[in-house]
Order: sequence, then structure tokens, then C-alpha cells
Amino acid sequence: MILQIRTVFSKTLSFLRVARNRHFVLLAIISLLALGDFLLSGTSRRTFVFFSNIGDYPLVEDRMLRLSGDRETDIRRYVNQVLLGPADPRSTPLFPRETRLSSFMFRDGVVFVDLTEEALFPVDMEIGTFRSFLILNEGIRRNFSHVSDVRLFIGGNAVFFEEFQRIFANSADNN
Repeated sequence: MILQIRTVFSKTLSFLRVARNRHFVLLAIISLLALGDFLLSGTSRRTFVFFSNIGDYPLVEDRMLRLSGDRETDIRRYVNQVLLGPADPRSTPLFPRETRLSSFMFRDGVVFVDLTEEALFPVDMEIGTFRSFLILNEGIRRNFSHVSDVRLFIGGNAVFFEEFQRIFANSADNN
């Protein structure tokens, strides 16, 4: 038994004497540690689209959001992050800072988002209210593939329902 352990130990040392082998083993260990950290972190990358203060071009932000294990909670967290606005000071928020989430529900693949009346007033006239709601709708659909439809409301009243139905009727636009 001891002889077998010595044989394994000596072969391992002779393998690690070669610099290329040593580097490969260290790379494998670092990769396994990174994979373990990723799998145990409990976060997921989400993308957010805002617009530049200077021009009318989109700026994309990536944020790592903590996963809850509940789809409804994860989507609600995403919507709250959109309402918080961009982290980049060169970006314009989609909705006024006073806008809050009144109610939220996710049932049978459909997301229902009800925002306060402040969402009616565009932050930037070039972006406009319709475009802000469209970006929110697209962001939910892009980040959560299990969502089949998004219904948006302001103060309990549906907004842009028919327009979004036409836009997202073609499955190619549903990404």
C-alpha cells in the first residue's frame, strides 16, 4: 500500500517538473474555482437599455441580479431596476425618478406591470412615453425567455396594448 502511494507521488512530481504541465494544472484549478464561484453565486446577468443624454442612441448596461428561485420575484426585481434608472450618468432614465411599481403579477407566462401615474410624463421628449414602455416590454421579454406576453398599465389603465400586440405578433420581433 505504501509502495503504491510512493509510486503515485513520484509520478506526480515528475509530471509537475515540466513547466507546461504545471501551468496546465494551475489553469485547471483556477477554472474549477471560477466555475464553482459562478455556480454558487446565485446571480444572473440581465441587460438594461437606456438612452444617451447627448443623442438618441441606446446604451446597454449589464447588471448581475440575485436569483430568488421564483420567476415572479426575479422579473419584479428587473422592473424595479429599470425604474431605478441607469448607473451611467451619461444615460437618461426611461421613466421619471418618482415612478413606482404599483402592482406586479406573473401568471401563465404573462407579466402584468402597473406603474404610478408619474410614468405618463416622458423624461426626454425624444424618447417619449411609448418608446419607454416599448423598451421596458422588450427588456422583460429579452431577459426572461419564459415570458409570452407583457401587459403594461398606468394607474390601473392599460397602455399601448394594441400597439404592442401588433409589434410582437411576429415571433421574430419577440426577442
